[in-house]
Amino acid sequence: MAVFAAGLGGFALSASGWSAISGSVFLSASSFIALLIAGLFFLRQRHCLRRLQASIQCAQEGLLETVAVQPYAGTLLREVTDDYNRMIVILRRMFSTVEECQARVLNERNKINAILQSLPGGLLHIADDLQVSGANKTAEEMFGLRQDQILGQNVFDLLQPGEDEREVLRDAFLYKHRLRNQEIRVSVRGSEHWLSLNLAFLTENEADMGAVITVQDITGYRQLQDSVAIREKLVAMGQLAAGVAHELNTPLGNILGYSQLLREAAAGDEKLAGYAAIVGDETKRCSRIIHDLLNYARRDPCNGDTCDINAFIRELIDTFITCKLKRYKIPVVLDLPPGELRIDGGCNYLDIVLTNLLLNAIQALDGIQDPRIRIAAYADGSGCVTIQVEDTGPGIPPELRSRIFDPFFTTKRVGEGSGLGLSVSQAMMVRRGGFIRHDPDYTAGTRFVLRLPAVQMERVVA
Repeated sequence: MAVFAAGLGGFALSASGWSAISGSVFLSASSFIALLIAGLFFLRQRHCLRRLQASIQCAQEGLLETVAVQPYAGTLLREVTDDYNRMIVILRRMFSTVEECQARVLNERNKINAILQSLPGGLLHIADDLQVSGANKTAEEMFGLRQDQILGQNVFDLLQPGEDEREVLRDAFLYKHRLRNQEIRVSVRGSEHWLSLNLAFLTENEADMGAVITVQDITGYRQLQDSVAIREKLVAMGQLAAGVAHELNTPLGNILGYSQLLREAAAGDEKLAGYAAIVGDETKRCSRIIHDLLNYARRDPCNGDTCDINAFIRELIDTFITCKLKRYKIPVVLDLPPGELRIDGGCNYLDIVLTNLLLNAIQALDGIQDPRIRIAAYADGSGCVTIQVEDTGPGIPPELRSRIFDPFFTTKRVGEGSGLGLSVSQAMMVRRGGFIRHDPDYTAGTRFVLRLPAVQMERVVA
């Protein structure tokens, strides 16, 4: 019994322990369920946060997408998601505005660039260090350089102005003076050009030298001005010649006659006879000058004659070779096309013009090793015939080129020339609708270019 009682006691103890254990197990199950619910909530919140994080990462890469609010999201997470979605909407609007503004800016930039590239003049942007930082296509063509060759050059090295023009530009940059239609003479690709320059500074700050320069090549305009000035001089000289030439011929004829009588009378006195000879020679020289002056005012009648340039040049050169060129050992190269090149008017006036040019070339070739004269003629395709007369002499100095067509201007010694040869030649060419000019781009000597209207033989009525 005792043993049994002891067993029951043990059993009772065991039952009590079981009750305790059952209660503990019950509490653990409720805690487990709570933990399970909490874990599930945590997982759902974490899922929402991960979606929000993924959307933020996409936004960093430029993909602005809103995040759907999950029904099981917490209040705080809902508020955060709503704030994020509102921010995304605002960013979309901002980016859309930025893209629209960027498109407008690009469109305006392309428009401005098209305008700058289509300008008839060259455009140069000058940086603070006076180096070219930008140029348009016209500037590239004007200076004969690519853009990468222009950029980085000093503006003075690019323009290569003369000393006077350099001083004007230097003062403009030093004192920040704007320049308007400033005509400067520059060297472009080894030849002289005239440019009309405008200079404007970007700011009024004295330390800021940034500026914009626009240049226009006005070489042709200057040549036209020179041509007009020459024509005005020719008109004035023609009027002068018409007024006084005939009045002078009579006394000059008397002086020449009496000088001959004096020379005959003083046959035994060599000194007196020499004086009489000088008077006669100078009188003849004055008569020749008056004859040249009359060429300004003379009007040749319109007789419908034409002149074959090729045949005329060959005949003229044959005469010169026989008379002068053979004596001076100066070879002549003829570059004439086959067939005929006919111009309006007779060949008489052209004889005077080419003779003057050849005589000047012979004088320029004095003392030159390997002297040579070249005469070329061709139809230039614009209804005109062009004649080029070249020599390999020293050339005409740049400071004298603007004066070579001035009446009475000559570089010859006293008594060797009247200074009317080129002036008379210019007058004759102008009266026949042509011109004569010096070619400044020719560097191997001197080149004169003559241009005359051609005769279209197929339209001539027989």
